[in-house]
Parts: sequence; C-alpha cells; structure tokens
Amino acid sequence: MTVPLTLACERYDRTEALRDGRVRPAGVDLTYLPQQVEETFFRMARFGEFDASEMSLSSYVVSLTRGDAPFVALPVFPSRLFRHSGIYISAASGIERPEDLVGRQVGVAEYQLTANVWIRGILADRHGVPVESVVYRTGGLHQPGRPEKLAVRLPSDIRIKPIDADQTLSEMLATGEIDALYTPRTPASFTAADGRVRRLFDPAGPAEVDYFRATGIFPIMHVVVLRRDVYERNRWLARSLYDAFCQAKRLCEENIEETAAARYMLPWLHDEVARTKSILGEDYWPYGLDRNLETLRTFLRYSHEQGLAGRLLEPEELFAPETLEETRV
Repeated sequence: MTVPLTLACERYDRTEALRDGRVRPAGVDLTYLPQQVEETFFRMARFGEFDASEMSLSSYVVSLTRGDAPFVALPVFPSRLFRHSGIYISAASGIERPEDLVGRQVGVAEYQLTANVWIRGILADRHGVPVESVVYRTGGLHQPGRPEKLAVRLPSDIRIKPIDADQTLSEMLATGEIDALYTPRTPASFTAADGRVRRLFDPAGPAEVDYFRATGIFPIMHVVVLRRDVYERNRWLARSLYDAFCQAKRLCEENIEETAAARYMLPWLHDEVARTKSILGEDYWPYGLDRNLETLRTFLRYSHEQGLAGRLLEPEELFAPETLEETRV
C-alpha cells in the first residue's frame, strides 16, 4: 500500500528523474506538478494546497518563527544562485558603485523574497549598504498589484512604500522613478537592451566568484517542504522523499558530463562543468545539513537582522530530524 503524495516543483535537471518516474520514493505514489515557482510558493504559503512543495527558504524561515509552523523542510535545495546579478540600476540614477545605493529608492517585488534577503545581506556585509539605508518600493515586477505572500512586521527603521496599483517595478526602473531593483527574475526593461537599465555588477560572474572564494557560500534559494499535517501522519515520508531527491540529483550529476550526444543546448558545457568544479569543488551542489551549515547560518542571521525571522534560528531547527542522521550497520 503506497501513500499518495502531490509534489509541486519546477522542472529542474536535478529533479527530472522524480518527475518522469525513473526515481520513485519508497512507499509513495508521487504526483509531480511542474509549475513556475511564484505560483507554487503563493499557493502553498497561502492555502497549503500541496502535500509537499518547493518553497522559498525565506518564506519557510518566517513561517517557523510565527504561529503554528505549518511546514517542515527537508535539507534538499532545488535552487541555488549567486545574486550579484540580481541588482539592476536605472541609467538615470547615476549609480556606479554599490555604496551609491545609500539613500535611494529600491524596488523589491516582496521584501521577504530569498534573493532579496541575500542581496541586502551581501550589500550590508561587504559593500557598506546597511539594510535600513534605502527606501524599499514593493509591487509587481511585470504585473501590477503583487502583494507579499506572508505578512511582514518589520522594525521601524525599515522603510517600505508600495508602488501605485497601476505601476510595475520593471517600467519604473526604466523611467527612473526608482533608482534600483533587487530581483530574482530578470526585468523586461533590462532584456529590452535599450540602455535604460543595466546591472550594478557587470559582468556579475567575477564578483560572484570573488564572493565565493572569500566566503565559501553558494547561496541557497529554495528548500522542499512537507505540510506538517502530512508529515505528522507519516513521519517516514521525510526520509523517503529526501533519499529520492538525492538519488535524482546523482542521476543528473552522472549525465551532465555526457559527451556522446548533447543533452543540453550548450556546446561548451564540458568546459563550464570543469570550470565550475575548479571554483566550487567536485560536489558543488550538496544536499544535507553538514555541507551547508555556514550558508544556512549566514542566511538565518540575515533573516533575523532584516526583521523577518522572529528569532535567530539554528540550521538544525529547519529540518525533519529523520533526514539528519544515517543508519549505520
């Protein structure tokens, strides 16, 4: 008898074996719902629609420190990205260096987005831009009227002002109505390539490599969560799912260097894999707690310092305990 379980998650190379059935979690009849992350996060955070889902690390951390903690996470990180490339500047702003952001109007679709937590933390720690030194303008990136998924209660020195109901952050950046934008999704006003919007770090890659070499941090964006009621009914599901995600990632790692036929539309992928390993190490996308402690501690500090997490959490508090220990014979 298997337990039916619905998982909402983007389509990734490291999860594709779960979606197509090559990997099946033990004891689970899995339905994999592939959909964009914004939809998954909104529907899970607001309505708990899925048994399990990919979730913003920031939203999950906030949920743990407020109320009844409706989710429990697995130490599975389906999305990781360096975020220096997510800072965009209006050409009309005159901003040339990170320090020039102080005192400016900065767009964020949501204050609590994981990418924005990382960006604010990195700018504060390494570039002299305190979190409270800018005015945050919140709203939709490309569609008007976007709300915060979770209500945020922030210190009085954090200044947030929503944009008008008919405005979008992407267009406001292009017209100079805001000076900068922190965003995980590339704004259309940048891809238009008309010179009105540029990246603060351009190219961003060297800055991101320097950041990793200085800190050892490859930022985590998303975790995988179970609804707590689903987990409490069958606690073995946490380990079953964790093992399946790890197996799916291993299959991806085995295939990414295949050269007999190109699996991906990147002609020099083999060179990029070698370059990535030379910088980040052989196991550059680890799951589990031990290899991610410093990254998680840094994020948890940022979340607390930025007024999001109600208390400073320890990494071990984030995850189902069944996923943190191994059977030994």
